[in-house]
Amino acid sequence: MTGERRPETSGRRPTSFISRTPSVAQSLRDRTGHEVPFSVEFNPPRDAAGEARLWRAVRQFERMHPAFVSMTYGAGGSTKDRTVRITGELATETTLLPVAHLTAVGHSIAELRSLVGSYADSGIRNLLVLRGDPPGDPLGEWHKHPSGVEYADELVRIVRDLGDFHVGVASFPQGHHRSPDLDHDTRHLAAKLRAGAEYSITQMFFDVEHYLRLRDRVVAMDPVEGAKPIIPELMPITSLRTVQRAEELCGRTLPPAVMARLQRAAGTAPEEDRAAVRAEGIQIATEMAQRLIDEGAPCLHFITLNFAKATSEVLTNLGYGAHTTATAVA
Repeated sequence: MTGERRPETSGRRPTSFISRTPSVAQSLRDRTGHEVPFSVEFNPPRDAAGEARLWRAVRQFERMHPAFVSMTYGAGGSTKDRTVRITGELATETTLLPVAHLTAVGHSIAELRSLVGSYADSGIRNLLVLRGDPPGDPLGEWHKHPSGVEYADELVRIVRDLGDFHVGVASFPQGHHRSPDLDHDTRHLAAKLRAGAEYSITQMFFDVEHYLRLRDRVVAMDPVEGAKPIIPELMPITSLRTVQRAEELCGRTLPPAVMARLQRAAGTAPEEDRAAVRAEGIQIATEMAQRLIDEGAPCLHFITLNFAKATSEVLTNLGYGAHTTATAVA
């Protein structure tokens, strides 16, 4: 690997442990402390400098003991090789439980099976199965690969048929932007869970009520599947630029009340008061996380953008135990 050498850790997981890799659901059940478990999402780095930054965040989070970590997957497989390699290194060179994203967009069924095999060869048994967004325009028209799958529940079945894999799927508190209504969206989520998914991770949101109503809808439609964990995804806002990124990722605008808080913090000068925006963003994320804890969320899943500090600050605000202070700026 190019770039900064990954620090060694005494907790390195021997290859012989791979066959006993726990599932995400088991990891959540095994947490016996008073704190609600948390997990984090990483992105495949684009270059050596980005990879060095990622590994600094990995080591910081490793000391904080998340329930699991996930690694995203570029649209159409644009980061496939790097994603598989780094996710495998997370499995074999850290004490973390990695979850690899697997998207259907741009892939034939044969290619998807091969990719699952590559993950298995790297010691990965936990996959987050997604239909995926079109390359270049996440909100653009979605086209099925001629030899691929149309919906994520089909991909869930393919993965489960390939061996001893644990599968999660995506859920959408405000409904997927391609769904005609919330009932249609909920039926698709229930179908993915019935196909063998053990949990779901939501799309990012900024109104806790949307998460609570999603949970209610799934339970009302299918009480058995509704009992499976629905893990809320959060992203602490650290600048107005990340607001735009957040809206691109979730396909929704921020609630007016949240945006007003951030704009007040930014001030009226030509350049935003980034320190004030960041402080307000951390406070908003803390308030949301506390409400989710109070409402019984099974885990808090943080989008990190490969930095540790913002998430660490939210957890500290929530009173989580002796976490190592992260030093990377974000």
